[in-house]
Amino acid sequence: MSQFIVKGGGRLRGETAIQGAKNSVLPILAAALLTADQVELRGCPRLRDVDASVRILEGLGCTARWEGTNTLVVNARDMNAWSIPDRLCREMRSSAIFLGSILARCGQAELSYPGGCELGPRPIDLHLSGLRDLGAEIDDTGGVLHCKASHLCGREIVLSLPSVGATENLMLAACGASGVTTIANAAREPEIVDLQNFLIACGARVRGAGSSTVCIECPGPLHGCTYTVMPDRIVAATYLCAAASAGGEVFLRGAREEHLSTVTAVLREAGCSILADEAGVGCCCQNRLSAVRPVRTAPYPGFPTDAQAILMAALLKSQGATVFEENMFENRYRHVDELTRMGANIRVSGRAAVVSGVECLHGAPVRCTDLRGGAALCVAALAAEGETSVREISHIDRGYEDLAGDLQALGASVLRTGD
Repeated sequence: MSQFIVKGGGRLRGETAIQGAKNSVLPILAAALLTADQVELRGCPRLRDVDASVRILEGLGCTARWEGTNTLVVNARDMNAWSIPDRLCREMRSSAIFLGSILARCGQAELSYPGGCELGPRPIDLHLSGLRDLGAEIDDTGGVLHCKASHLCGREIVLSLPSVGATENLMLAACGASGVTTIANAAREPEIVDLQNFLIACGARVRGAGSSTVCIECPGPLHGCTYTVMPDRIVAATYLCAAASAGGEVFLRGAREEHLSTVTAVLREAGCSILADEAGVGCCCQNRLSAVRPVRTAPYPGFPTDAQAILMAALLKSQGATVFEENMFENRYRHVDELTRMGANIRVSGRAAVVSGVECLHGAPVRCTDLRGGAALCVAALAAEGETSVREISHIDRGYEDLAGDLQALGASVLRTGD
C-alpha cells in the first residue's frame, strides 16, 4: 500500500509550480460533452478524479487522450450513450456534474448517486430542483436518477443556498435550453468563473460568474476550443501552510493571491510574510506562529472549507489557542484524531474545534481520512520531530498531482513508497 514517509524538522526553501485546479477541470470535462467537437485542455492535472472523469467520457462514447504532460484532448463527436455505470459514479462526488451536460446533449440522463469523500450529507436536491425548473422530469427510484427532458426552457432559478455543484450543473444544463437562464444566489467561487470562461470559449453567452447572479444563453451549437485551466487555489493554500508549519521561504509559481485572500490574511495574522505578484505568491515564515482570531468556514469569498484542516495543521505549534468553526460539512474534523497522534492539542465540540499550540510535535504512523485531511497530515508532519508515515494516500491522489514531488522541490524530506 502506498504511503508518504515524511521526515520533519527542516525548514523549507525553494519554488514549485501550482497545478491546474481539480475543482475547475472536473466541470469543464463535463462541459466538453456539450460540443460535438474537439476540446484541448491545457494545464490539466493528472489526478484520480480526472482519470475517473475520463473513464466516464469514454463510457459515453467520447475519446480522450493525453498529449505531453498536462494537456488532455477530448472529442465528444461520437457520444452514443447517456447512462453512467454505478461503479464510476461511486468513485467521486463530482460525477453528479455530468447530469446537466448529458441532459442538455441527449435529452435524457441516468446515473446513480455519487460517491467521494465521506464528509457528511451533501444532497444534490438543489441540482435536481433546478433541473426540474428547466423542464426535466426526474425519477430517483432505487437510488438511480432517471432524467428526461424533451425540451429545456430557460428561466430564473433561485438557489436556497449558493451551492457550487448546483450552480455548475445548472450552467451546463442551461446550454441546452432555449432562451435565457438566470441563476440567482449562485456560488461565487473562482472555479465558477473558469467554467464561464470555458463556455464562452466554446461559443455560449454567459455573464455574471463571480457574482451572485449568472445568466446563460446558448443561441446555437457550441464548438471546440483550446483552454488553459486556472491554478488550484487549495493546492497553493496547502504549500503556503506547509511553509508556515515548517518555517522557511517558498515561492509558488502561478498561484493567484486574489483566489487565496482569506487564507493569506490568516497566515499574515499568524506571523507569515506573504508577497504576491503576477508570477505567483511567496511565503516567508521565520518565527513561531501566533494564534489567530476565530476561523469560520463559509462559501466564497469566505474562508474555504477545503483549507480548514490544512490551516489547522499549520497552527498546531502556534503560541496561544485558535478556534475553528466548520459551517459547510458535518464530518470535516475526521483528521483531528490523527493529528493528536502526533502530539497536537485539539478539542472538538460539534462544529467547533479549539487548537491549543504545543511546543513540539512528534512523528507517528497516521492514515488519511479524506483528501484535505490527508494533506493536513503532511503539513503537520513537516513540523514534527522524527519520521511520520502517512498511509492510505489514495485520498490525496484525488486532488494532488504530485504532493511529494512538490514538497521535495520546496526542500522537504518526503518519500513516496509502496507503489
